[in-house]
Amino acid sequence: MEKIIYMDNAATTSTGKAALDAMIPVLEKDYGNPSSLHQLGQQAADLLADARKRVAACIGAQPDEIYFTSGGTESDNWAITQLALAGAAKGKKHIISTAFEHHAVLHTLKRLEKEGFTVTLLDVHQDGIVRVDELKAAIRPDTCLVTVMYANNEIGTIQPIAEIGAVCREHGIPFHTDAVQAVGHLPIDVQKQNIDLLSMSAHKFHGPKGIGALYCRRGIRLTNFIEGGAQERNRRGGTENLPAICGMAAALEDACAGMEERSKRIAAMRDRIIDEVVQNIPYVRVNGDRQKRLPGNVNICFEGIEGESLLLRLDLEGICASSGSACTSGSLDPSHVLLAIGLPKEIAHGSLRLTLDEENTEEDVDHLLNVLPGIVSGLREMSPVWEEMMKENN
Repeated sequence: MEKIIYMDNAATTSTGKAALDAMIPVLEKDYGNPSSLHQLGQQAADLLADARKRVAACIGAQPDEIYFTSGGTESDNWAITQLALAGAAKGKKHIISTAFEHHAVLHTLKRLEKEGFTVTLLDVHQDGIVRVDELKAAIRPDTCLVTVMYANNEIGTIQPIAEIGAVCREHGIPFHTDAVQAVGHLPIDVQKQNIDLLSMSAHKFHGPKGIGALYCRRGIRLTNFIEGGAQERNRRGGTENLPAICGMAAALEDACAGMEERSKRIAAMRDRIIDEVVQNIPYVRVNGDRQKRLPGNVNICFEGIEGESLLLRLDLEGICASSGSACTSGSLDPSHVLLAIGLPKEIAHGSLRLTLDEENTEEDVDHLLNVLPGIVSGLREMSPVWEEMMKENN
């Protein structure tokens, strides 16, 4: 079997050696329940406390500000629902977010709208960046929450998080950020960046699936999200997934170590792909700001073709890619992210998302750039949309 070239790391990463090395001993011998009083239980409790401390240190938090969850979706739901309920108790039922959030956020907001909340979705403009002055203008006396993602999962644009947090802090409004795509890839300090709540998921930085965390600043009281036992300081019932938690802590530490140098190498591959595609393939559009974007994110639309056909052709060449969020890969609708930055539906349908990480090589990029022009050209030759475009242009 030929080598598989994996360029879909925004969907999920492989489970790295650091995580596996941390998980296996817990699975084999440290299998006690952290709530048990006997020796094995207390050994497990020590591992749990150590992992909480290590995860907190990676984002500038305190250990008692970290709550382990099943992943980013749960963390988003918990944070947003909690702050909305707290706001409603004070007569405040207005929430500010953006038009291109992950569906874990947008669907939660839609549910809250049905419960009487008002939601303002900020424009993210053609470059995929929120404007802080527009956030300021949207704030009302009854605003109870601002939730803005740290970096977009499809086009990779990085938001001015510290500035947004400062505005929220000035107005006394809690600020939550879905940082699922950012944690482990960008330097984060929740204190310096004025972040009140932050969601993360381990499988985005070479940790195991099914484990994540919610950072909640001291002073913001969380209500119970899952009723049951006294786990997670009485806020989330259920025996802790200790092997995954230990794997997450190890993976995050590994991701944060040498991040700057690793990011430079990944960004160089990203830029090479974008530059050569733009140079060698006509009628393409790079989506999102070229500079304020995740190191490994490439998002390009090819006019006149369907993204799904492009993905299938790339897969035949051994290249794993995406046309958007993995959470909506079964949908035939164009990406809500691309529509939010102003793309017409017919162009948004032809999107390609490549997300690289440290496991990718220059040889991977060589192969992609060698086969992509021919694939695009072949699909366009079969496309009635492309034929009509050429008639109009001539």
